[in-house]
Amino acid sequence: MTDSPIDLSRLAASRRTGALGWPPRYGVDAPAFVAGLGVAGVASCLAAARRRRGRVAMAAAGGVLLASTGVYLHTTLRGKLRVWERELDRAGLKGDERLLDLGCGRGAVLIAAATRLPSGRAVGADLWSGKDQSGNGPEATLANAAAAGVADRVEVHTADMTALPFADGSFDVVTSALAIHNIPSSEGRLRAVDEAMRVLRPGGRLLVADLWPMARKYAAHLGQGAPRPLGPEYWYGGPWAGITFLHVIKER
Repeated sequence: MTDSPIDLSRLAASRRTGALGWPPRYGVDAPAFVAGLGVAGVASCLAAARRRRGRVAMAAAGGVLLASTGVYLHTTLRGKLRVWERELDRAGLKGDERLLDLGCGRGAVLIAAATRLPSGRAVGADLWSGKDQSGNGPEATLANAAAAGVADRVEVHTADMTALPFADGSFDVVTSALAIHNIPSSEGRLRAVDEAMRVLRPGGRLLVADLWPMARKYAAHLGQGAPRPLGPEYWYGGPWAGITFLHVIKER
């Protein structure tokens, strides 16, 4: 594991001089998966047009796949952003907290949190997998922070969620959006949850959005919390891949 803080000075200066004029761009989650889903939908529809037998079933399958692709794209491009805006508002941040976002990617949650922390700090940690998010990398995250005008309160680290390079009790809030489940082993996922709790101060809060089976296991492991569904705006294709929200408070 390496810990690599990224210098924000150049991007912050660019923002001040107006060199960055674009809105933040957060990419697409699991781009290969949604591309495959769309291709399968188109292929099914084309096959239905050429067939005599089974045409209706094939066309129906293609329609379901294309609809799922549309739902997925809405979630990854807009829906999840709206949901996290709502959940961060509900969290009632005071504005001076230190917040850590695990698996921050290009910064959708990290930057939404930073806008609510005028005198605080938003710290992102990621291993920057392009498989999990298109165009993923620290430079993209920092560019988005600069474009959103929060570069002065954002920093990112290259870090493994299962062995965080932060001291015990370093943060008031830890967030994670559909990232912990990417750790391949169940043992590793629970270790990441333990690490999140370790770096929280007593009374600090863990806010996790993840697939229901995963979130349920995190809650059982911690012995508290009950995952609740976040609704259609956080469906990755349909209700079978709906995301749930876990809110846990570290005991004092």
